[in-house]
Amino acid sequence: MNFRIGLQPFTIREEMSQDYFGSMTQVADIGFQGIELGLPNHDIQAEAIRDHLQKINLDVISLHTMLPQIEAEFDRLLHFLHILQVPYLVLSYSRFEDQADFVKQAKLYNEIGKRCQEHGVQFLYHNHDHEFVSFGEKNGFDLLMQETDPKLVQFELDTYWVKKGGYDPADYLSQLKNRCPLLHVKDMEKGEEQFFAEVGEGILNFPEILTSAEQAGTKWLIVEQDQCRRAPMTCIEVSYHNLKEMNYG
Repeated sequence: MNFRIGLQPFTIREEMSQDYFGSMTQVADIGFQGIELGLPNHDIQAEAIRDHLQKINLDVISLHTMLPQIEAEFDRLLHFLHILQVPYLVLSYSRFEDQADFVKQAKLYNEIGKRCQEHGVQFLYHNHDHEFVSFGEKNGFDLLMQETDPKLVQFELDTYWVKKGGYDPADYLSQLKNRCPLLHVKDMEKGEEQFFAEVGEGILNFPEILTSAEQAGTKWLIVEQDQCRRAPMTCIEVSYHNLKEMNYG
């Protein structure tokens, strides 16, 4: 397997808010090869981020955003994407009222995906667990896969949220061949609380998941842990080294 390993810095959000550039340096020092970002505060210029990341040899994997930001600041998103040569724009989160809303939003994602491709960017959707609400034989995530154009809309599957939604991440990866370039690797503790765990420390079957990811054409494994029981920097370092020890780095 030849995945690259990156970080979604939501895990270290407090550290990033206190020392934006210093936190990125710590991420690179751990060994991560890339990082996902959102649009920074207006007082931080894209060029300054680019220069710092080049210095510490850390790639920007994707830019995470929300629908209101796409609608209101698409040009600013494009500027950031192009300055840092970022290939993916990821919709981080969306809510759905009912089955019809899944279909309606899927059409909107096709439009966004087409707009992104006109500028050389691939649009991705990032799931949580609420997409797995059932509508008979299909769930909401099935509808998103079915109703979106595979060339215009791809996915950043999140292993923890698929599991919490009641499904097998490896199975969904097998349905996303060439549609899941980025994979959020996130583990779950044993027990009813289903608390977040460092990768390799919980109940998810990562050998099976990553075999399926390789077959699906996934390029990046992206560590994220929404909540931590110990210091966030410690958590991401444990996850990184566990991935390396499993020889998936």
